[in-house]
Amino acid sequence: MQAISRRSLLGGVALLATASSLAAATAEQLTVDAGEGRVTVSRFASERSGKRPAVLVLHGSRGFDLRPQAYGRYAKALTADGIDAYFVRYYTPADEQAFRTLTTRETREAYETGRFDVWAARVSSVLSAVLAGAHSSGRIGLLGFSLGGYVAAAAAARDERVSALAVLYGGMPDKIAPQVKHLPPMIELHGEADRNVPLASGEALVRLGKSVGAAAEIVRYPGKAHGFDFADNDPMTADAVNRVAGFFQARLNVA
Repeated sequence: MQAISRRSLLGGVALLATASSLAAATAEQLTVDAGEGRVTVSRFASERSGKRPAVLVLHGSRGFDLRPQAYGRYAKALTADGIDAYFVRYYTPADEQAFRTLTTRETREAYETGRFDVWAARVSSVLSAVLAGAHSSGRIGLLGFSLGGYVAAAAAARDERVSALAVLYGGMPDKIAPQVKHLPPMIELHGEADRNVPLASGEALVRLGKSVGAAAEIVRYPGKAHGFDFADNDPMTADAVNRVAGFFQARLNVA
């Protein structure tokens, strides 16, 4: 069992300050033992009593501090459906330092390629801790954005305890794709005008899922760019949040 420690977050501190629609009483800061040091996790608990499913949320390359209110919308939707949401900061301090010094896309992508195995393993450590919790129903999903989508896909391919996978404008790391033998049911959401992660990457992930027998679908958003769902006033933001929450509700809230 993974070691886990916790302390309550105060209202207005850290993530709660930017997700004010979530009640302060439902959030905790957790730490989970993992390879290369502990992982920090923010837990948003549903008000539903009894054992509940959970979703681990994996940030993009700039972390949860980039538009945290956008991530908060997903936490609010998940908890409303009786699903606990865990915001997983899978970077190590060394990763954070590296991203401050890598100045070109090529160097960042080369660094990321060498880190997917470690990040996926750190996510699995968090998954073990969550599943061991008193409120766990035993069903858990992964939700990843951009780089976090790649990490989520890699973790889901290697950890059969993952019951569902949702990826927004991501894909499967190239070095891991040839090794994939299993994936859970999945949904990919992708803007057709994405210049950061081409639509083809999302389409390839869905094809890979289908090739190993997973139920897999892609939702394309015409004219939308990378991170389209972070916009506060775009109707497609609500569409994306609702689709993701509905997907997890259907896949995780089962007897």
